[in-house]
Amino acid sequence: MLHDLFPPGIQHALDLAGIFVFALAGALLAVRKNFDVFGIAVLALVTALGGGLFRDLCIGAVPPAAFGELSFFVTPLLAAALVFFLHPEVQRINRAINVCDAAGLGLFCVSGTTKAYEYGLGLTSSAALGVATAVGGGVLRDVIANEVPSLLRDREMYAVPAVVGASMVALFISFDVINPLTTALATVTTFVLRILAMQFHWRAPLAWNRRSSVAEEP
Repeated sequence: MLHDLFPPGIQHALDLAGIFVFALAGALLAVRKNFDVFGIAVLALVTALGGGLFRDLCIGAVPPAAFGELSFFVTPLLAAALVFFLHPEVQRINRAINVCDAAGLGLFCVSGTTKAYEYGLGLTSSAALGVATAVGGGVLRDVIANEVPSLLRDREMYAVPAVVGASMVALFISFDVINPLTTALATVTTFVLRILAMQFHWRAPLAWNRRSSVAEEP
């Protein structure tokens, strides 16, 4: 399905762009944690490829795309090398990286949902795996770095936009209106929601009737 929506060259370039910016985010966290060069490379790889690996293993797409396409494996290593040597400069353009990360979030939740559906999963399961594709690498990154996963403490709504985008794709499939235009709409919606969440510091609701004066656990 996905290869019918976008020409293979464009899809490949979009995948690499998403992998690259996710890898930058993982490598930057490794630098902040004072990891060595190997730790930087590992965190970059895990962040960029973890969600896709989880999806492919769940749907039985083996070997996973990350191992079948050399460029998917090399791109995070290039991002890790860039951060290793130029991390102060990369950190200064962190806002631009966040914007690219939001674009990657939109792309991966859409591609993850459509690929899961191609492999015979139902719409709900496909949407769930679409979200896992988009946020799974970040969860693995946080666990390895001994951080509370952002998926569980959704500051500035990271997972919620992915849920919205994946759900839109599932609805488009169910009504048989999945095409480049509707796919782009789901991607852009996810992207815009994430950007607005960063701009206005939106976040998912806390526990019902929890007083705002109560200090949040670190």
